[in-house]
Amino acid sequence: MSFPSTLISCIILLLCLTTMTLAMSLSKPGCPEKCGNVTIPYPFGVGSKCSANNSFTIMCQNSSIPLLAGINLEVVNISLGGVIRVKQPVSPMACTGEQRTQSLVTSLLGSPFTISPELNSLVVLGCKNAGWFRGNKTSMIGGCMALCDANTTLHNGCNGVNCCQISIMEGIRELDFTYRSIAPLGKNDSFCGYAFLAAYTWFPSAYNTYKDLRRDLLNPFDEEFRFATLALQWMPPYNLTVSSNASCYERDYNYDSYNSDYYNYYNTGSTVCFCDIGYEGNPYLPLGCQDIDECSDDTFNYCPDTCTNTKGSFTCDYEDDEHGPASKVKVPLIVVGSVLSTLFLSVVAWRSSKVVIKRYKANRKLRYFKRNGGLLLEKHELSATDKGVEKIKLFSSKDLAKATDRYNENRVLGSGGQGTVYKGMLTDGRIVAIKKSEGIDEDDIETFINEVVILSQINHRNVVKLLGCCLESEVPLLVYEFIPNGTLFKHIHHPNEEFPLTWEMRVRIAIEVANSLSYLHSAASAPIYHRDIKSTNILLDEKYRAKVSDFGTSRLVSIDKTHLTTRVLGTFGYLDPEYFQSSQFTEKSDVYSFGVVMVELLTGEKAVSTIRADVGRSLATHFLHSMEEDHLFDILDALVLKEGKKEQILAIAELANRCLHLHGKKRPTMKEVAAELEAIQNLKEGTVYQRDVEENEQHTIEISESYNFSSIPGSTNFDSNITSRSSSDAQPLLIDEQ
Repeated sequence: MSFPSTLISCIILLLCLTTMTLAMSLSKPGCPEKCGNVTIPYPFGVGSKCSANNSFTIMCQNSSIPLLAGINLEVVNISLGGVIRVKQPVSPMACTGEQRTQSLVTSLLGSPFTISPELNSLVVLGCKNAGWFRGNKTSMIGGCMALCDANTTLHNGCNGVNCCQISIMEGIRELDFTYRSIAPLGKNDSFCGYAFLAAYTWFPSAYNTYKDLRRDLLNPFDEEFRFATLALQWMPPYNLTVSSNASCYERDYNYDSYNSDYYNYYNTGSTVCFCDIGYEGNPYLPLGCQDIDECSDDTFNYCPDTCTNTKGSFTCDYEDDEHGPASKVKVPLIVVGSVLSTLFLSVVAWRSSKVVIKRYKANRKLRYFKRNGGLLLEKHELSATDKGVEKIKLFSSKDLAKATDRYNENRVLGSGGQGTVYKGMLTDGRIVAIKKSEGIDEDDIETFINEVVILSQINHRNVVKLLGCCLESEVPLLVYEFIPNGTLFKHIHHPNEEFPLTWEMRVRIAIEVANSLSYLHSAASAPIYHRDIKSTNILLDEKYRAKVSDFGTSRLVSIDKTHLTTRVLGTFGYLDPEYFQSSQFTEKSDVYSFGVVMVELLTGEKAVSTIRADVGRSLATHFLHSMEEDHLFDILDALVLKEGKKEQILAIAELANRCLHLHGKKRPTMKEVAAELEAIQNLKEGTVYQRDVEENEQHTIEISESYNFSSIPGSTNFDSNITSRSSSDAQPLLIDEQ
């Protein structure tokens, strides 16, 4: 029999075998098979004598409720594929204007269980509650905040209105949730929502609108909403005897140092086992995989006459009632004819399958192209051709797959909520950065295409160039120029002793970034607000020239030069407090973020740090306080004090002071900032820098309690769409800094 027909037969047989009912017990011999309606397969067992060890012991409470003894959670389902589903209590939030922290899950340290990142998500049910999550006490996972809308239903899932959710990373065994209310209800310990970890298949469908949710928020201990289903991955013990008719496969786990002792004990923890084809049962029992009698049911074999069962398979016996020479000749002819017919049909099927697969791939690419806005892009290109504008380069999915070695993990430069970025080499030898998006909502397609069109036309030496895109893949792919020398953040906070960031370089970088933002705000074909200016989004090329990158949250702006958002986007420490309060982003919001970057260059300190707890974790607050108390030179970076001219330092500090003004209207424009920086660069020693400002201008440095960032522990991105398995933003255009 030829390869294609053999493959088809195996697939048919496999499909048939998966429908057969298991005849033998999945539990240890002599042990209960079920507790209530839940089947308990070994290595799990009811009682310590029926389980592999204490971690897998099930206590059958009241003869109907299975409890996993090690973590004291009720079991919903156990899969031999390495997943156990349990009922996890939902945590109500007692919101005030103060920050609070609570644990979301029972600690899984020292157990064979980890939270499945593929099957679960972190959910905050309620609105105007800022929350961020930390795993294993040290790893920042991310955060989100939902907006309020009384008429939005929750049946379609958690999409950032009345509810928000984020994904988690591998290897999480402890999870803490820190939150505070942006708009407190007015009294201490006011109930304002829920925070919980739940499987994707579970979501409370009882709430039609936010009005219904609001009603139940007044009664947080409603029986219907006490628990959520949580999916845990489990690992079999290292000393478990596997059935001789089973095969084991390595499963990709990321073990954390937090659990190194457990990993040494469960040294086969990444293995999952299955019974071989033709066998059924429990692979973790010595005799757990038993032969399937395919001949017992005609639907499980294809024998026309007699079927004979064998170990793991079966054979067909063909009857022949004729005897003599004629029958001896007839049998070989039948065999030869069958072989030739099978060979002919196999060739026809193979050729047909190639045609079908080719047509399917072409139709799939066309479908992706339309879904990702390809038709809208073609419309823009027709208009651009009439105006003499160069067309956007469209890359094929095949070329980009080849450029990244089929998206090899070794090519990953970074990953985050907006996607994963790979280093690639095009056929013409150019090194590029290819950003693979997480996906785009249909409602955002027009905005995405408009951004691609505008950004592809930006031609500024200090802005990372968008070379083109690919829309025929499942998710959009963006191709950027590759920037080799990493981020400004790395050079400020992890300096290279052999090539430090000198004072002249810091001033030049500030000027280059200011000029690029001034170009985006006023000189581009349409005003563009970046909305996430920070030192990690400023890259340095081979000559250490600044390049502004990561326009994933940027927006085109209409004539009124403002942008009203439905959710706050940005990074704590750099976020304009006026924008955070009003949700109205202006060009002055970028000015505020740039002011924080200038303070980073002056002080060498991070935008948010726990070291500054005495004044405030926010670098902006710390800097403004030092300026007011005339202690500027106490907080400056040692290299700045050594190399910088006093007049230049004072002038740049005063300019940063104005950029950080709490009232956006009193901040300078980026064009004015760039001009003043160039004037400061040309200052000679002993010259007094002057600017035309009102005398004795003062502004408060106290940040209103309603939007004080100084208490927020970490630079956590606030976009509710962030679904990265890492809390850090993707850096698509640079070499991995790890």
